[in-house]
Amino acid sequence: MNALKITKYLTLTLAIALTLVSGLKAAEEQGVTEISPTPSQALEAHERLFNPLNYSLGPDDVVEITVMRHPEFSGIYPINKEGKLQYKFVGDIDVNNMTKKQLEDKITEVVSRYVVSPSVNVTVTAYQSKFFYVLGAVAEPGKYVMSSENITVREAVIMAGLPTGAAALRKCRIISPVKKGKIKTRTVDLYAVLYAGKLRYNYEMKAGDVLYVPQTIMAKIFSVISPVTSTVSGTATPVTDSTAARAAVLAL
Repeated sequence: MNALKITKYLTLTLAIALTLVSGLKAAEEQGVTEISPTPSQALEAHERLFNPLNYSLGPDDVVEITVMRHPEFSGIYPINKEGKLQYKFVGDIDVNNMTKKQLEDKITEVVSRYVVSPSVNVTVTAYQSKFFYVLGAVAEPGKYVMSSENITVREAVIMAGLPTGAAALRKCRIISPVKKGKIKTRTVDLYAVLYAGKLRYNYEMKAGDVLYVPQTIMAKIFSVISPVTSTVSGTATPVTDSTAARAAVLAL
């Protein structure tokens, strides 16, 4: 099979595949218009979810401790890998899993040894102990910091830049680590969450969870065909080794 015949065949295959994808896309959307949120809207949505009173401190977080009218007891303190911060006059304080209020109470107890009725305020200045992951067919797959105990699927995928056109929205999964090296998997209909307003599918994710957005079958086919068509169209000489072309045809 020469280069011209391969090019014509793959071009026809691509045209058929595009027609199928367009039909499936139209049937899936059912008149729903996809609207991408602006970065400011995504940030506002995330901040609405965040409740700083419930956040539990952990390694690599950073807190600012302020004791009113007593700067000698105030400062910015990083939490080490063991979940401890080194506080003046006391040494290491284990703050792992403490809330902001619990740490304020602990510092008040410590400072009360030196100051009468201290007024203590704790602010978390860097959230770095909790992460979740969004992988697969999204605009910006990767690792994301959590500034709360949990985050919803919708907020997670917005932070990752929303799904790409290649995403199989109804077949997404949340993969959660559990004890003894095992995992728990939940199926997520991301189309229902993002574009149909069905918030009962807007599951919560916790630290360490992975949201996986797979590609559609058609997207996988295109990923096989595309490099083949690029190679064939770039040459005018007959193809002597058609292994790649055969692989594309077999994939169909």
